[in-house]
Amino acid sequence: MVRAAVLPAVGAPLEITDIALPEPGPGRVRIRLAAAGVCHSDLSLTDGTMRVPVPAVLGHEGAGTVVSVGEGVTHVAPGDGAVLNWAPSCGQCHHCLLGEVWLCASALSGVGAVHARTADGTPLHPGLNVAAFAEETVVAANCVLPAPDGIPLTDAALLGCAVLTGYGAVHHSARVREGETVVVFGVGGVGLAVLQSARIAGASTVVAVDVSPEKEELARAAGATDYLVASATTAKDVRRLTGGHGADVAVECVGRAVTIRTAWESTRRGGRTTVVGIGGKDQQVTFNALELFHWGRTLSGCVYGNCDPARDLPVIAEHVRAGRFDLGGLVTERISLDGIPAAFDTMIAGRGGRALIVFP
Repeated sequence: MVRAAVLPAVGAPLEITDIALPEPGPGRVRIRLAAAGVCHSDLSLTDGTMRVPVPAVLGHEGAGTVVSVGEGVTHVAPGDGAVLNWAPSCGQCHHCLLGEVWLCASALSGVGAVHARTADGTPLHPGLNVAAFAEETVVAANCVLPAPDGIPLTDAALLGCAVLTGYGAVHHSARVREGETVVVFGVGGVGLAVLQSARIAGASTVVAVDVSPEKEELARAAGATDYLVASATTAKDVRRLTGGHGADVAVECVGRAVTIRTAWESTRRGGRTTVVGIGGKDQQVTFNALELFHWGRTLSGCVYGNCDPARDLPVIAEHVRAGRFDLGGLVTERISLDGIPAAFDTMIAGRGGRALIVFP
């Protein structure tokens, strides 16, 4: 039995309880978690914005130590450090064969499986494949990436979602070039990773936008040259800070229609807007045909940073080891499993960056 955070039903409060976790069968790996990040996607599972089978063990951003492996697993062994990959690619579907592994048709095929059971025998699903809100988890082998050398596992947990997403949004989706201007909407865990990545890409002006004035210090430490508290004049304010033209690139990390529209309006003519935030179906964004023609802007979605974790994790790790990327700069709170509900409340209130669950 291990302790875990279980979502019993959509809209229900999380339950921190003991679950019965099986030993790994063929092609599976058991991992003892060192840390797990609390991501907005986990919150989106609790309120039904993203739908997965329930009851489920939540958590998809984590790292830990391999405890045991099932038959056929050769790329990791007991005692190895591991980073969890919540969206593994199959390598065989249409998108994988195109090299777009972040769009793999089978990436979430494991969420319907029985992951564990409650003390009374109720079957539990793995919320986003890896069920990282638990002392230990059992996952498919393709959900396990060897942990990069020289990075503590408690820090490496952030690589599995926030950092890959933020880094990829800048380098793969928006393709920020040296000297360009960037505006980032939303200074949470992913937004902070975007800011650091824009700095690494050589952006000349990096404007951070958030509803909370208290996040300015966080944003500037991550690489923001300017900070704006979101308002009705945000787009005009961004143009003022970027020579009157607007930013070359806007990255939206909130997932709200008004923020997406403002991000688009904040870019220059011919600029690029990348939407990272996950919004609900009720968040409708509208444009008229004339403005689409006149402004010549590009608006694109971004899934998991358009990353290939196996390719990008070593690159990001080198930035971390070289001191260019500060993983600790994303974390504003270190908590236990029991602190997850309060971390959700903090997120809803728009405060702080990443909350990190640290296991004893």
